[in-house]
Amino acid sequence: MTDTTQTTKQNELCVTQFINASPATVWQVMTEQLESWWCPKPWRVEINAIDWRSGGRFNTTMHGPNGETIPGTSVLLEVSPQQRLVFTDALDANWQPQEAFFVGIMEIQAEANGTRYTGRARHWNEHDRKQHESMGFIEGWQAVARQLAELSEKAAGAHA
Repeated sequence: MTDTTQTTKQNELCVTQFINASPATVWQVMTEQLESWWCPKPWRVEINAIDWRSGGRFNTTMHGPNGETIPGTSVLLEVSPQQRLVFTDALDANWQPQEAFFVGIMEIQAEANGTRYTGRARHWNEHDRKQHESMGFIEGWQAVARQLAELSEKAAGAHA
């Protein structure tokens, strides 16, 4: 039940993490504490706009420890409570195409006495997938999954 990294489809990168908390608790942390787990420390994320519905805007700015800033303009494609978040940078919330990098899928599913979190990044081509890998996808998304697990398990302990 440990975390793993796998590629299941062409041009997809994937990480999984077992979380010792219910899907309801994990979902609550995913959506209500996004700024606390969304990017690997020492980076932090600022949520500029989020509309928790399919078609809703999802705009962020990532801030690095050396003053780096990476703005992100995305749209939520699917919001299925306690199951899945799907977003893409291919469109903005006004359905305007923009330079795209990937489709992100974050899924949670009950497993044993907890939850299996799976984070996927699907890319349009091999070049973009390899670029995302070289940017530290595996380490970064594993760190994010661990941060989500820590927060969720702490929240589950508070509810016990």
